[in-house]
Amino acid sequence: MQGIYLKFYVQEKTRHHGVLAYEWLLEQAKAIGIHGGTAFRAIAGYGRHGHLHEEHFFELAGDLPIEVGFALEEADAQRLLDHLAGEKLALFYIKVPVELGVIGTPPPSDPQPSRKT
Repeated sequence: MQGIYLKFYVQEKTRHHGVLAYEWLLEQAKAIGIHGGTAFRAIAGYGRHGHLHEEHFFELAGDLPIEVGFALEEADAQRLLDHLAGEKLALFYIKVPVELGVIGTPPPSDPQPSRKT
């Protein structure tokens, strides 16, 4: 099935409505029925301001980039973008076409993944 990989980048310690931005993004997606998302923590990175952020042993408060990604259908990607557009939060995102699929059969104890066909 053809779909979209939609990913957002936020700083690790950025908050929105009192919640860490990456957690808030995952919660918002779940609330509107998006079936899955993942947050990945970078080991280093820089953004449009050119300041390099990297992990050091002595730093306690993280300032690293977090990538929050969703593999979904085009309509769901647009629905999520529309939902987030009204928020007062600047979000950089990348939308990439991908092929989505599942290989193999899950064991009987695992729930069957729900996919529209």
